[in-house]
Amino acid sequence: MALMTGKQYRESLNDGREVFIDGEKVKNISEHPSFKPIIDVKARMYDMAFEAKYRDTLTTTLSDGEIVSRAYKAPETKEDLTAIRKHVEAVLDDLGGVVYRVGDETIGEMWSLFDAQDKLNEIDPSYAKNIKYHIDRVAREDVFHVSANTDPKGDRSKLFSGKDGGTLLHVVKENDRGIVVKGAKFETAAAYAHQAFVKPTILDWNAGSEKMAPFACGFICDMGSPGLKHICRTSLGANRKPEDYPLATKFEEIDTLLIFDNVLIPWENVLFHRSLESAAYIRSTLHRYSAFNYTLRMLRRADYLIGAALLNVEQTGLTHLQAVKEKISQLINYREGINAHLTAAVAEAERSPGGLMMPNQSLLYTGRVFALAHFPSMAHLTRELVGGQLAVTPDTATMADPEIKPYVDQYYSVGDWSPEDRGKLLYFARDLLNSSYAGHRTTFELFAQSPPFAQQMAVYSNFDMEPQRELVRRAAGIKSPNSSINFS
Repeated sequence: MALMTGKQYRESLNDGREVFIDGEKVKNISEHPSFKPIIDVKARMYDMAFEAKYRDTLTTTLSDGEIVSRAYKAPETKEDLTAIRKHVEAVLDDLGGVVYRVGDETIGEMWSLFDAQDKLNEIDPSYAKNIKYHIDRVAREDVFHVSANTDPKGDRSKLFSGKDGGTLLHVVKENDRGIVVKGAKFETAAAYAHQAFVKPTILDWNAGSEKMAPFACGFICDMGSPGLKHICRTSLGANRKPEDYPLATKFEEIDTLLIFDNVLIPWENVLFHRSLESAAYIRSTLHRYSAFNYTLRMLRRADYLIGAALLNVEQTGLTHLQAVKEKISQLINYREGINAHLTAAVAEAERSPGGLMMPNQSLLYTGRVFALAHFPSMAHLTRELVGGQLAVTPDTATMADPEIKPYVDQYYSVGDWSPEDRGKLLYFARDLLNSSYAGHRTTFELFAQSPPFAQQMAVYSNFDMEPQRELVRRAAGIKSPNSSINFS
């Protein structure tokens, strides 16, 4: 059976990878305090697939009988898309929190590249063969696969004029073994993943075509490759007590600056190379599948907003107030707006150029924009409902101090709510809304798939505007130059 266990996952990370964090070179990443919590979460996800309770939801069978993760089997029917949603929801239910970079969303980028195989075959048939191989390999070997998209931001005016690629990752030479690349990328979870699909994020491929060619490459890179260095930001959950920060201490997904210092990429791992057309195409279609899993996470975040708000107003007896009900209603509208987009995207799913079943692109991208655009205001609304104690409640150690506990018992007891449970609710709400982790999540979500303007361009490009044009032509009696309809 292809499925990996949590133990096998932990052991697989001991591959000599070079990881740096807080001025330290990490020796054992699976036991390092900054990485252990999230590695434990990922290991739990691997182990879930072996449990009878989850087996049918989290796994599926390939045509040859091999059992693989449901998340890694490319969707061919609407039922497959529904099953992927159930997979994500079952995992998040078990974990009790939201994690983004865990593999099920990033494999979708490979499926997008699969849809480009005809274009790639025109350049080099071996590239399409490589794509199929790696999609199959991720499923059969249960590989923790992430994405490496974001570039360190240098002087992009030079790049757009074709003068200089700066720090952007590019090919420096080729040999009989593969291509050698140099540059940098940012990626969440790279330090504890197996491999990444590395690709360019440039939007304008027209300037200086020949000079741009070395930057137009996409490939699979093993995260333990010689010459690859992981420079990680400080964990927002490290040195925190889980009782005080229940989300940050468990679900902190570490971001990494990946330095490619003349890293060899074998030819069998090259997915396109010196192809401006391929680079432009993959950027325009990159999230046609992954945005579905991503937006599912936003739906779960909306559920947490509603739950935190409801429990707080219920414990203080404010649910009878019309103003409170109106605010809760706004949170429900937000949640159901996301849910409606996701549900409709499956109901109106489309056949992709490669023959897969992809969520309806217009509904999916508008759902993603809706979820991201309104989250900050919905979080603020939740703060209003939770109240000022979100910001002023002492930590658990202080609350438990024998000398002051009688005061805590007096002033933090409300109805049937004990001071302990009320504190737990406030700590959860704080980590969801007010902590450094909460702020990081909001920024991460805004840019993790693409910046806001690019998300809007995806909406613009995937909405069929012709029916609206035709409605106005007919209603106004306009005879379009391209119309064959006789309005007389």
